[in-house]
Amino acid sequence: MKNSKLTGFISLALAWSAAGAAEFDGSAPLLCASMEVIECVPAEDCLRVTPEAVDAPQFIRIDFEANQINTASASGATKTSPIERSEMVDGKLILQGAEDGVEGVRDGLGWSLAIAEDTGKMVLTGSGDAVGFVIFGACTPL
Repeated sequence: MKNSKLTGFISLALAWSAAGAAEFDGSAPLLCASMEVIECVPAEDCLRVTPEAVDAPQFIRIDFEANQINTASASGATKTSPIERSEMVDGKLILQGAEDGVEGVRDGLGWSLAIAEDTGKMVLTGSGDAVGFVIFGACTPL
């Protein structure tokens, strides 16, 4: 007698591996989750911090049709940012943009998001006047 759970799992795994690379090429919307955040400031060591500690996005929804990313942070803040540049480089989808931040506050930064086409793993970097962030995470198709 066949084990239906095992058969279902194998079918799902095969379907995932067949779809895999195409899912991270900019043809389908993605949901990405932040897993590790590193904050760097001049003349100090870089520190691992929680997304909550620096109000970094916990989730990033990428809408390629609208050419924008939507973020949600632990504080509940949501933000929509246009994707100003998108390019495939060495098996990675690279997205880039810039943000003004809070009006009247000098907190703007540039960002770059790299998503591995074969695994969906992501690295998001952001840089401003005197701070840099590196966020490691993973994306999944919506």
